[in-house]
Amino acid sequence: MSEKKKEPGVLDGFKAFLMRGNVVDLAVAVVIGAAFTNIVNSVVRGVINPLVGAIGTKNLDSYASCLKGPCEKAADGTVSKGVMILWGSVLGATLSFVITAAVVYFLMVLPMSKYLARQEARRKAKEGTHELIEVTELEVLKEIRDELVAQRGPGRNGS
Repeated sequence: MSEKKKEPGVLDGFKAFLMRGNVVDLAVAVVIGAAFTNIVNSVVRGVINPLVGAIGTKNLDSYASCLKGPCEKAADGTVSKGVMILWGSVLGATLSFVITAAVVYFLMVLPMSKYLARQEARRKAKEGTHELIEVTELEVLKEIRDELVAQRGPGRNGS
């Protein structure tokens, strides 16, 4: 009788996938990102929009251009007539993205890359020290060999 080798099932594969460290890190990142989104949105509403409001309106969503007119907005804010480009919404979303990216870069990515660079420099310095010691030992051994050959005298090859 031939034994069939049992192949891992779909559930086993899914369990292995979930147990990887990357999935847990990704889940933590998503939760932190969701919480961080609220902070960024508050900064945009509380700081950026009032700064923009100093030269225009406080609500970026109200900035729009009529592509094909006449444009009319309904009471609920939807465009009822014409083709309107809501570029203020895009500007607000872009500002939110840039602020989020800057904070993530300067508070997380940059410090982590500096830390990793320092760790790599330390590792290379340690390896360089070991190589220097090994080269020095090799040089000493070569000198000992040459000295022994010189003591034997000319014409004797160690045979």
